[in-house]
Amino acid sequence: MTPESRRKHEQADEQADEQQDAGLDAIMSERRQLLNLAYRLLGSLADAEDAVQETYTRWYAMSRAEQEAVESPGAWLTKVAGRICLNVLGSARTRRETYVGEWIPEPLPGSDGWTVGAPGGAGADPADRITLDESVTMAFLVVFEAMTPAERVAFVLHDVFRYPFAEVAEIVGRTPAACRQLASSARRRVAATRAEAGPTATRQAVVVRRFKEAWEALDIEALIGVLDPAATAVSDGGGRAVAHLQPLEGAERIARLYLTIARLAPPRTILETPVNGLPGLAVESDGRIETVFAFEVSTDDRITHIWAVRNPDKLRPWQRQ
Repeated sequence: MTPESRRKHEQADEQADEQQDAGLDAIMSERRQLLNLAYRLLGSLADAEDAVQETYTRWYAMSRAEQEAVESPGAWLTKVAGRICLNVLGSARTRRETYVGEWIPEPLPGSDGWTVGAPGGAGADPADRITLDESVTMAFLVVFEAMTPAERVAFVLHDVFRYPFAEVAEIVGRTPAACRQLASSARRRVAATRAEAGPTATRQAVVVRRFKEAWEALDIEALIGVLDPAATAVSDGGGRAVAHLQPLEGAERIARLYLTIARLAPPRTILETPVNGLPGLAVESDGRIETVFAFEVSTDDRITHIWAVRNPDKLRPWQRQ
């Protein structure tokens, strides 16, 4: 091989490597979108990461020719991730029939986005960042849990991520008209349970602080006063931590149980911290977060719903490494 032909060959190899790197960058740039989609669909960080990993595994299982034949890799990845999540949602319903007590979606730390795989998002890849907006508040995720898997996928893809129904249909395996009906049904579920928008995050923070202060002071009257008379409280221990197995209803009942817990609990610190983008609380004992509280607050500044996550498997992202 002459020096000139060798130089041309090396240039061709460099160009091929650059094209391959550009293709890899384009594929990996979809990771953040896929994680955001999967978390909203599954309500679990661990399951979302697994779904995205499986999506990429299927992409790289294809030959180079098969990959190059894909007109839109991003659309392909989304379609595969959506189908994987749909399957996971179907099997999750069966698993949750044997779950001990109430199942609550996995809470996210942070207020402006959270990075999967690193507590607090410190030093991790920005491509893994989950954007926190209304669709990941605990109130919304709990409503999602009441939907059928097909409703949830159709609603999240269309109403949250703005995918056209023609593309949603390919993922759900139904006609565009059927997917339109699924999203409409899901929309009615949301409207039925969330009739009005809550107060601003600043006002919610004030209400959550009043709850915290009343709880710490063992002031039952103040605690009852910050709760809506018809408030509900749900606790998720998953059989791995002590939790009330049935939802509590009514301000006085909730207040009395929480004060009993406060009197019996060992020394701990109650921290004010964002949970899924809204003001919440975290209970720390011996350097470990043992409970994370998310709240829904009404327009008259009363707490209407409390979600307490105690299952340690769901609190791993909250622990300091």
